[in-house]
Amino acid sequence: MAGHSKWANIQYRKGAQDKKRGKIFTKLIREISVSARTGGGDPDANPRLRLAIDKALSNNMPKDNIERAIKRATGDADGAHYEEVRYEGYGPSGVAIMVDCLTDNKNRTVAEVRHAFSKHGGNLGADGSVAYLFSRAGVISYGPEVDDEPVLAVALEAGAEDIAEYDDGSFDVLAAPDDYRQVRDALEAAGHEPSAADVTMRPATTTELEGADAETCLKLLDMLEDLDDVQNVYSNVELPEDVLAAS
Repeated sequence: MAGHSKWANIQYRKGAQDKKRGKIFTKLIREISVSARTGGGDPDANPRLRLAIDKALSNNMPKDNIERAIKRATGDADGAHYEEVRYEGYGPSGVAIMVDCLTDNKNRTVAEVRHAFSKHGGNLGADGSVAYLFSRAGVISYGPEVDDEPVLAVALEAGAEDIAEYDDGSFDVLAAPDDYRQVRDALEAAGHEPSAADVTMRPATTTELEGADAETCLKLLDMLEDLDDVQNVYSNVELPEDVLAAS
């Protein structure tokens, strides 16, 4: 992969998120609140809320914080009401980027997102301009030190759809969003703890960047993820290890 490493990309994203733990808590609480308000406070009957709770727990959020957020969202107390909005655009060298937001002020949010794109050589596109390149999937990731055969055996038995293998030896177990939790739980129960796991927007193809373009794209992704109203940033970029290591 010309020096590109799926594993390095995953580890960098995890490290970047760890540095922003306080901001992540705020975003997770917002997602829990919106999920509970729109689909009810019972995670067994609300898959979106169940996933939000799983993410919060995996980020070591105290259960009391989660329960308070659900109670506030499903109660009568007044509070900010957030709207879901997605922006699509292009980064350096035409890299596809999708930005999912929860906002109480769309004018503020679109201005901030547009500024991030324009500052780092990108531009916003029309609705649907890059969304067709992505599909929603459960992705359970393992590093190159893990033997894929026993993992795959458990995963397929639990309902996984496929496995994606990469040149650096890392691999992803892929599952339909509705089957993600049972596949992940089965793998963990069998002792196959993943390095990362989530229901995400997975690109059909990736774009590899080098040098200055890679550095600029990484700055764009970081700036977007740092915006208060941004919940998730998806892209089809693969970055070289030297750029990730220097960031």
